[in-house]
Amino acid sequence: MNGPRVVALGGGHGLAASLAALRLVTDRVTAVVTVADDGGSSGRLRDEFNVLPPGDLRMALAALCDDRPWGQIWRDVLQHRFGGDGPLGGHAMGNLLIVALWDQLGDTVAGLDLVARLLDSRGRVLPMAGEPLEIEADVVGADPDRPDDMSVVCGQHRVASTRGRVSSIRLRPAQPQPCPEALAAIDDADWVLLGPGSWFTSVLPHVLVPDVRDALVRTSGKRVLNLNLAVHQGETKGFRAVDHLTSLGRHAPELRLDVVLADPSVLDDADEVAAVASGLGARLVTSPIAATGRPGQHDALRLAAAYRDLMG
Repeated sequence: MNGPRVVALGGGHGLAASLAALRLVTDRVTAVVTVADDGGSSGRLRDEFNVLPPGDLRMALAALCDDRPWGQIWRDVLQHRFGGDGPLGGHAMGNLLIVALWDQLGDTVAGLDLVARLLDSRGRVLPMAGEPLEIEADVVGADPDRPDDMSVVCGQHRVASTRGRVSSIRLRPAQPQPCPEALAAIDDADWVLLGPGSWFTSVLPHVLVPDVRDALVRTSGKRVLNLNLAVHQGETKGFRAVDHLTSLGRHAPELRLDVVLADPSVLDDADEVAAVASGLGARLVTSPIAATGRPGQHDALRLAAAYRDLMG
């Protein structure tokens, strides 16, 4: 297939949806994945073995796997989650496999590349940093008894589930070890996609890693922000589409965009969004990329068509 060199940044289900579409457009895909997860199986393995949280990396690998039976079988193995209340309960098999390879090889990227070979993946998966990170957020109304007070909430899981309104985020450490392969991929990219995904815990963290942000600023590739389908839910409750753009501008004022891609359903004021996008250097492109009958989910074929139109 070949196609353009594309780097997709994000994490979780949002990044997986983008990768599932991109693999229909090009086989030169690099996923750069956030490494701040501290909940569930990933959080347990991170705490016990002092490793990167593997869950979002596993999901990205599964999304890029080949369509043939070999890839599909290993994708299902990777995604298998153990039940019960024992020591394995709640762990995803792929998380255990990835951590085992890291332990065997002593090399994070080599371990991920080996899993990609096992899946016959159409692309590569890399961490956004070489060490696990913590997200720290300023939140208004985290305490429902004091709805106007600002407080600090620490940890990806707590930020994602806060009942308050997130104002801004930071990373700890503030200047983490970079992943050289991720920086090289951004430098060499024809297109760089930011999002979709949980805004404060999967998307924005990428622009807060100084080396990643610098690579995004200097790359000659076209930069695309893919807005979420549910712009006002979860950790961005109360947001409008335009709030995502202004938030990006506050957290990374030197970063310029080329395209803001959005489903028409998320644009309560397309003219306002287009004007703010223009202030970031971008044009607004609208395309019906939502799945019919599945609120908040992307249709892989529609999203692939939107990407193909952009990159054609």
